[in-house]
Amino acid sequence: MNLKLLTGAIVSSAFLLPGSASGQTADFNIVPQPLQVDVTNDAPFILNGKTSIVVASKSNDMKRNATLLASYIEQTTGVRPVVGKQAKNAATIVLTIDKSIDNAEGYKLDIDAKSVRIAGATAAGVFYGIQTLRKSLPVVSGKASQVTVPCAHIVDAPRFSYRGTHLDVSRHFVSTDEIRQFIDILALHNINRFHWHLTDDQGWRIEIKKYPLLTKIGSKRTQTVIGHNTGKYDGKPYGGFYTQKEIRDIVKYAADRYITIVPEIDLPGHMQAALAAYPELGCTGGPYKVWEMWGVSDNVLCAGNDKTMKFVDDVLKEVVALFPSKYIHVGGDECPKERWKECERCQAKIAELGLKDIEGHSKEEQLQTWFMDEVAKQIRARGRKMIGWDEILEGTPSKDVTVIGWTSPKATVRAAKAGHPTVIAPIQHFYFSNVGLNKITGIPSIERVYNLEPYQDGLTPAEQQNVIGAEGCIWTEWVKDAKKMEWELLPRLAALCEVQWTQKEQRNLDSFLQRMLHIHDIYRLKNLNYKEDIEAAVKK
Repeated sequence: MNLKLLTGAIVSSAFLLPGSASGQTADFNIVPQPLQVDVTNDAPFILNGKTSIVVASKSNDMKRNATLLASYIEQTTGVRPVVGKQAKNAATIVLTIDKSIDNAEGYKLDIDAKSVRIAGATAAGVFYGIQTLRKSLPVVSGKASQVTVPCAHIVDAPRFSYRGTHLDVSRHFVSTDEIRQFIDILALHNINRFHWHLTDDQGWRIEIKKYPLLTKIGSKRTQTVIGHNTGKYDGKPYGGFYTQKEIRDIVKYAADRYITIVPEIDLPGHMQAALAAYPELGCTGGPYKVWEMWGVSDNVLCAGNDKTMKFVDDVLKEVVALFPSKYIHVGGDECPKERWKECERCQAKIAELGLKDIEGHSKEEQLQTWFMDEVAKQIRARGRKMIGWDEILEGTPSKDVTVIGWTSPKATVRAAKAGHPTVIAPIQHFYFSNVGLNKITGIPSIERVYNLEPYQDGLTPAEQQNVIGAEGCIWTEWVKDAKKMEWELLPRLAALCEVQWTQKEQRNLDSFLQRMLHIHDIYRLKNLNYKEDIEAAVKK
């Protein structure tokens, strides 16, 4: 018998092979759904303590892959394979590079009675094959003496190259251990970009050695508003930041899991924490304090002050040195213009540049366009690419600037039509900390994420190619600890990862909901806090 996963289909009973106990047999009904799965009832692979994992390469990345796979298998089943040595007459898991695979993150997984072979175009592709094997395994209570893995041929590759998740640590700080756990969650869901929002009005979280006051002063607020800007405050000092050593360690931890960290220094707005440390960079000269409430402060960087651009350049120099990402995110969103309208230096810069009000754009909005263009030049000069929120389209940024469309799906269409590499991340669908989205319960809470198509109506086939991926977002006004963050993220991240990874014609909500239940087993195994209300709805 030969079974293939087709559009929306689920392979299930075929995996309960004769002589194998239910619950100790692998099942390739996983999230995200692979591109092609062919399963036969030929003799299966038996995974046990004698199984070895060998690497057909001297690559350190591949050796690390082997170690991670052994750890995943042990965590899930209790079985600990031997790494690096092939025992005589023992079944073997082989990790190898296959340059004929045409997608850098693609892989092939071939299973027979003697071996499991995971081949990737790169070490990253092998890693995603490892994730597929990992997620197919049963979560066994206690220790399993062995696990049956069906004979199968799997071919898989991601739909999008940019598969992101954003985390704001400015409103509420997230510890380094919690960041590592967050990265592990992303790896489980085949996500390859961690968009790390490090600065905002409510706190500056990254050490910049040339400007030590950014963390000495800018990382601490005197108190925090209770609820959503109720006018009442808790009276408790709050703060935290990451040293450069901690950041380097986290960058490596993510890279070991094939996740690139995209740092964000949000400017020229969202800068009151920086102004509290260096008030001369603001239009009024202060005094300022790290903002104690939510929302957007009117106090922004002074675009007419020559020191401002020098400050930005110095900060970006250290940021680029810490993060190897080709993308550097600089915000560009929600920058109030009230201070610029009243600032003599900003108005002088407007006059110097010859900016005037035009239909649809004030001269202050054009000043921001000039400012962001200067920042883009700084980033480009360091061999990187600028990425920003969709408000940067209020000007005419260079076509090499990548846009994250957050305000609505229409923003993605606008950016893609304008020729920009574009990531879809609309607040209405992919903002997991959105209070309105969190009020949606059961299947609709997943459907809202799962059914959003990144290739929006109105885009030509050529314009669709400008959409490079999708991103989910967590903003921490409403998230005081990692457990609440996990609850907001899971299992909707599973729905997002299938939008990011799986081809459109293969996505099917009913199929996904059944496959999602097994990833919940892994959440429980890892002691992750997830929104459980969907389980009852799916099991009805």
